[in-house]
Amino acid sequence: MQHDLAWLNSLPAEEAANELLQCCGSKRWARQMADARPFQTVSNVIANANEIWWSLDRDDWLEAFRSHPKIGEKKAAEIVSAQSRKWSGQEQAGVNTASRETTETLAELNRAYEKKFGFIFIICATGKTFGEVLAALRERLEHDAAEELPIAAAEQSKITELRLKKLLTGA
Repeated sequence: MQHDLAWLNSLPAEEAANELLQCCGSKRWARQMADARPFQTVSNVIANANEIWWSLDRDDWLEAFRSHPKIGEKKAAEIVSAQSRKWSGQEQAGVNTASRETTETLAELNRAYEKKFGFIFIICATGKTFGEVLAALRERLEHDAAEELPIAAAEQSKITELRLKKLLTGA
């Protein structure tokens, strides 16, 4: 459902945080975003979202990651809203057309990634083909944990930006 800035700015803080939680699964991020209102423009929302996101710690990032299904799967580790599930499905559209064999390869690499890093593989999959996602997963499996966490956090930040735009403009 599309809304606008006036709507977001007018919500009680707890309700605003719940709406924002659909865009990023970190509760602390959502509360801080609700507290940062009122916003003047969508660009202002995005700037605040990024500033708050990068001020958070590892636990907040991991909480956000758990709100996503693994690439190629439908269910997130955390309970998420219907809107968040719908957006995840749209974001992974390029992956959903893969063959069974390729999907099995993806599942195997997802397990290896999660075992190595302790969190699921996060990628802003919007507009990416299955091959591009698979190549990124293989490449990122070569990283060490200190190198990979900020990359995953940057991907979450991209996803959050896209979802905020969907929430506020339908774009």
